[in-house]
Amino acid sequence: MFKKLGISLLGAAVIVCWLGPSYAQDEIKIGYIDSQRIFAEYKETQEAERVYKGEVDAWKAQAASMEQEIVKLQDELRAQSLMLSEEKQREKKLTYDKQLEDYQRFMADTFGEEGRAAKRNKELTQPIVDKINRILEVMAETEGYSLVFDIANANIVYANKAFDLTERVLQELNKTAP
Repeated sequence: MFKKLGISLLGAAVIVCWLGPSYAQDEIKIGYIDSQRIFAEYKETQEAERVYKGEVDAWKAQAASMEQEIVKLQDELRAQSLMLSEEKQREKKLTYDKQLEDYQRFMADTFGEEGRAAKRNKELTQPIVDKINRILEVMAETEGYSLVFDIANANIVYANKAFDLTERVLQELNKTAP
């Protein structure tokens, strides 16, 4: 949820231990949050979840209705297959295939990885995540935290830039580059 920086707790511990002696004169202050608890107890999140659940329930109802229509068509095809001409059977089969294709497209467009549900969830939660990250950044800077972890997903949500080794790693990599 709060993947501001994608560093694991283990990676952060290694950084702190490695940099610890060189920053011995500076106090390393570490804190943590529990984002699951924040999301569970924050009123704005609860409202966003209520809105999201309502929309998902409506999409599920629409999907169930589509499924019922497909099952109905499939049953009609089986029951009437001996009574219908080949042309009528083809027509019904085409109708069935189109409705099945529409249903599959609806499910992918709505509940797929990049579907409407995922986009809507992000749209509702991102402002909350941004607000929490701003609060954490201010707290960390004013209270002198070097690192702030999220225990819910083992990520760092704030890091003092003095601990950023990116430039040094890039310099070492570029020394050996052709």
